[in-house]
Amino acid sequence: MSNRHRVFISYHHELDESYRKIIELRFGDAFGAIVPGSVNDGDIDPTTESTRQEICDEYRRDTSMTVVLIGAQTWQRKHIDREIGSSIRDTSANPRSGLLGIALPTCPRADKSKYNPRTIPPRLHDNIERGFASIHNWSEDAATVQDGVHQAYLRKSSRQPDNSRASFGKNRTGDAWTD
Repeated sequence: MSNRHRVFISYHHELDESYRKIIELRFGDAFGAIVPGSVNDGDIDPTTESTRQEICDEYRRDTSMTVVLIGAQTWQRKHIDREIGSSIRDTSANPRSGLLGIALPTCPRADKSKYNPRTIPPRLHDNIERGFASIHNWSEDAATVQDGVHQAYLRKSSRQPDNSRASFGKNRTGDAWTD
């Protein structure tokens, strides 16, 4: 089995685009560690209700992994919540993906060895708690990123995800989420 996986990258388009580009260019093109399969700005209309289905049907269809780039406001975004939910749902058209969070340098935290669970996407947090997903610090080392992606890929077959949380109806605001 190859350690190389087709990866859907979920991220805050306005704030964290540069990190997505680094991952796709450096780790995808240069090192071949991942095969990117993400939605780019302008690919879909984010204002329509069919966005969730379009992401699932068209962009996630042939990916086996979802990587969530966690920056300062990532947890607030309804599309990120929906992308995570779609990724861990197992359907005949789209099998379940592995799930990995990568804490960006912009992720709010005083201690880089820890994270505040209330400042990462709630659905990602649920799945870290369940043991289905994990979170890693940003790294520019291709082998480190590839290993994190591959370990998350392996976990998807041995653990059940938690997709019980209600989907965001709209983007959220504030410094942290609450139940």
